[in-house]
Formats: sequence, structure tokens, C-alpha cells
Amino acid sequence: MSDLRIFGLQYDIVWKDKKANFKKIEALESKIEEADIVVLPEMFQTGFCFDSQELSEDFDNSYTIKWLHEQAAKTNAVWVGSAMINEGDKVYNRLIWMPPNGDFLTYDKRHLFSMSEEPGHFTAGAQKLVVEYKGWKICPMVCYDLRFPVWIRNTEAYDLLLFVANWPERRSVHWEKLLEARAIENQCYVVGINRVGNDGNGVYHDGKSAFINPMGEKMEFSIHHETILEAELIKTEIENVRSRMPFLQDADKFTLL
Repeated sequence: MSDLRIFGLQYDIVWKDKKANFKKIEALESKIEEADIVVLPEMFQTGFCFDSQELSEDFDNSYTIKWLHEQAAKTNAVWVGSAMINEGDKVYNRLIWMPPNGDFLTYDKRHLFSMSEEPGHFTAGAQKLVVEYKGWKICPMVCYDLRFPVWIRNTEAYDLLLFVANWPERRSVHWEKLLEARAIENQCYVVGINRVGNDGNGVYHDGKSAFINPMGEKMEFSIHHETILEAELIKTEIENVRSRMPFLQDADKFTLL
């Protein structure tokens, strides 16, 4: 089984301007070399907004999904990020897992942020996604999902949790501690990629994107500025941790309704 080279793009999302954000990402892309996975923030091309009539894209005719495929093919890496996508009369905060061959998978944000207008504009997802890639099991999630360990619980023996986020600075202490907790309790790597800067509502985001190892220790971490984070994830490290401390086998058994 191979190790994984992951890049995370932490940047100041231009509010509701897809073209500007595509251009910004493409400029950062020039610094990415030999990636396996490239992770973008939540709603990476608009910011965390709710103008679904103006900004959401039809799932079967989405320029953003097409653009993600172009980047994945160009870099020969999986690209991951969420966007506002509609199907029929429903709109989702939909994460796209886009491999170079274009055979993408999706995950709809399960937990809609009730302290904002999100539940009034979006439909919550119902299915967890675990992807098998290069000998790894990977579970991608979206922002607020981080607070709900029952939903995230590692019943699939996944190796890596990915979070794409627009997590505000005012609660960034929670972001840091919860990323570490999810790594410890699930005995896996955790990657959380957040944005920086003020959004269109004046909410400041300080980034704090991070790579966390299965012991809950930070490998890479960045605050306040636009940057590209990168790290090599070692599969044998997960196996060693689970062998030395087989906590997962002692977990309570239950079914999530």
C-alpha cells in the first residue's frame, strides 16, 4: 500500500465570484507537484452563502464539476471540495470527490449549520461516503459535520478523515480541538482545510488548516494567511497505532437510524 501525498489550499475566497476563485486556485495550482489528493475549502468557488437561485448549479450541467475534472486531469490527482448544487427543487452543499478519470463521487453535507440560514436553503444529506483510493479508505466530510462524532464514527475502518470548511475565527479553538479529537477517537489521519479572510458577511476566518496524525498530533498547521499545506501520510503509522492501542475493537455497538 502506498503512502499519500496531500495538498490543502487555504485561501481568501472571493465572495460570490466563481471566476475569480477559479483563477486564484489555478495560480496556486502551479505550486503543486506529485500530489495524490488536493483539498479545497467548503464552497470553494463562492464562499459560505445561500444565494441558491443565483449561484447553485444543476448537477447534470455543472461548470464547477467540469472545472474540477480539468484540474484533476491536469495534476493527475484527486480534487476535493464542496459547492452549491441543485437536483430538481432541492439544493445541496455537495462535496465532490473528483479523480483524474472523471468518475467522481459525491457526499451531501449531513449537518446543516442551524446558527445560519443554511437549513432554510439546503437539503441535508443522508449517506456517508467512504472512498477506496490507492489502498486507503477515505471519509470526506463538510465543516459542521466535525461536531458530530456519532455520524463520523469509524465503523468502516477508514484511514483518513477529510474536512472541507468555512470555519470562523470566533470558534477556531473548537476547530483545532475537534480535529485532534476525531483523529484520536477514530485512530486515523485527519486533514481539515479552511479558508482565511473576511467573507461577504464580515465574518473573519483565520484558517488553521491542519494535518493531524492518528495520535492527535499536528503535522502541518497554518493560521491567517493564504498558503498551500502539504504532507505525506504514512499507512504503516495507522497500522502501528491500532496494533499498539486496539481501542476501536472495544467500541460500543449500535446502529445509527
